[in-house]
Amino acid sequence: MIALPEQAPKALLADKGYDADAIRADLASRKIEAVIPGRSNRRVKIEHDRALYGERNHIERFFRRVKINRAIATRYDQLAESFLSIVHIAAVRYWFKFVHAASVPRQRLWHRFEVVI
Repeated sequence: MIALPEQAPKALLADKGYDADAIRADLASRKIEAVIPGRSNRRVKIEHDRALYGERNHIERFFRRVKINRAIATRYDQLAESFLSIVHIAAVRYWFKFVHAASVPRQRLWHRFEVVI
């Protein structure tokens, strides 16, 4: 893969499907915070950082938009470098749409109404 600096993650954001004691123990041994909500049938309730877990939504929405590109959704590229480059291109395309939408002034609704005094 592309030479990226190795960094240990500070936290793992996951959904309830990953709420297992073995996963939590493995993360604790690596000194990684488990931001995983507990399942409803768990006897001992485990607290998690709700604000950080909310950021998971942003990540999922990003990947949903990126997967619109067929090459990413089906993973045509066999090499990790090629796949990562396609992900970067898709992210830039999404970012351009976001910047363009933010720079275009929104229409004002008040100009449609007639002011009667």
